Amino acid sequence: MDTRKGLAAAGGAFVLWGLLPVYWKLLLAVPSGEIICHRIVWSCLALVAYLALRGRLREVREALAVPGAKLWLLGSSLLIGVNWWVYIWAVNAGHVIETSLGYYITPLVNALLGAVFFKDRLRPWQLAAVALATAGVAVQVAGYGRVPWIALTLAATFGLYGLTRKVIRVAPLPLLFLETCYLGLPALGYLVYVGVAGTGAFGQGPVGTDLLLLGAGVVTSLPLVWFAVGAKNLTLTTLGLMQYVAPSLAFFLGVFAFREPFSAMQLVTFGCIWLALVVYTLESLAWMRKYSRVARG
Repeated sequence: MDTRKGLAAAGGAFVLWGLLPVYWKLLLAVPSGEIICHRIVWSCLALVAYLALRGRLREVREALAVPGAKLWLLGSSLLIGVNWWVYIWAVNAGHVIETSLGYYITPLVNALLGAVFFKDRLRPWQLAAVALATAGVAVQVAGYGRVPWIALTLAATFGLYGLTRKVIRVAPLPLLFLETCYLGLPALGYLVYVGVAGTGAFGQGPVGTDLLLLGAGVVTSLPLVWFAVGAKNLTLTTLGLMQYVAPSLAFFLGVFAFREPFSAMQLVTFGCIWLALVVYTLESLAWMRKYSRVARG
C-alpha cells in the first residue's frame, strides 16, 4: 500500500465532496431537476470514457452477469438518484447545514442497517452513539416541530445505497457507470424535451452555465476515482475517520460562507451528533486494536 498516495487521493475526494455546494450554488438559476439530469448524463459519458481508457469495460459485462445484479442495480440507481436530487435541491434552497447533518448521521445509519440486515451485533457504546444521535434528532423535532427530513432522507438513501452495493459486490466505478446508464435514458429524454420546448437552461444562457452543466459529470466522477485509489491504499479505519471531512466542510460553508441561520437548538442537535460520532469512532478504534491483538495471538 502507498499510504501517501492514498491520503492524497482520499483527501482530495473528501475535500471535493465537501466543496460541492459551491459548485451547485453557481447553478442556482437552473432547476434542480434539470441539474440532476445533466449530472447523470455527463457522469455516464465521463465514466465510460474513463473505463475505456483504463481497459476496464470488461468489468461492466462481468457485473451484469452477476446473478440478480440487474434488479439490485435498479434499486441502487433509484436510491442514488433520489439522494443526488434531494442534495442539489437542498443546497440551492438554502439548506446546506442540514445536508451536512445528513452525512454526519450516515455512519450511524450504516451501523443500524448492518444490525438489521446482516445481524451485526451493536456493542454497548455503539448503541449509546445511536441513542445520542436519536436524541439530537428529537431535540430538533421538539424545538421546531418538524422532522429534519432532508438530513434523514440523505442518510437513509445513502445508507441503503451502500447496503445494495455490499450485496452486489462489484467494483465501484463499473457499478456507478451502470447506475448512470439505468438513469441515463429518462434523464436524456427529459433534457431533450426541455431543449425542444425551449425551457431548458443548456444552450439558452451564458456559456459559463453550459460549461458548469457539462462539468457536472467530472465533479461527480473524479472524487469517486480518487476515493477508489484511497480505499486501495488506506486502512478502513483511516478512511472512516477521513469521511467526516466532507460534511464538516459543508457545515462551515453553510454557516460562514452562505450565512444560513444556525440557532441554539440546531447547535444542540449537532452537538449530540458530534458527540455520538466521537463515541462511535473511539469505540470502533478500541475494538479494532483489541481484535488485532487477539488475531496476532
